[in-house]
Amino acid sequence: QVQVVESGGGLVQPGGSLRLSCAASGSIFSIRSMGWYRQAPGKERELVAVMSRGGTTYYADSVKGRFTISRDSANYTAYLQMNSLKPEDSAVYYCNTRVDVNYGYSDYWGQGTQVAGSS
Repeated sequence: QVQVVESGGGLVQPGGSLRLSCAASGSIFSIRSMGWYRQAPGKERELVAVMSRGGTTYYADSVKGRFTISRDSANYTAYLQMNSLKPEDSAVYYCNTRVDVNYGYSDYWGQGTQVAGSS
C-alpha cells in the first residue's frame, strides 16, 4: 500500500506565495509521475501541474509562469511553489502519485490541503 500526504496549505493574500509538499511512502517500486490537482467548490477536479519520471513537466494554462512543480526523487516527495496567487487559485489541492506496478500503474491520492485566499 502507498500513502500520500500533502501539507503546506493555508490562508494567503492575493499576490502572496505558498509552497505545498507531497510525500509518498509505502510499497513503492518506482514512481511514474507526481502531480497536483485542485478542486474548488462546485467545480470539477482539475490538473494543475505534473512532473514525469524523466522530469518532463506540464502546467495548466491558468498557472503557467506562477506555479512551479519540483521533486526530490530519492525521498518520493514533490513540491508546488505557488507565486502571485489569485483568488481563483483558492481550492483544495490534491497530490497524485502514479506508481508503477506489474500490470501497469496505480494512482494514489492524498487527503488534500486547503488553499484559501484572504482579502
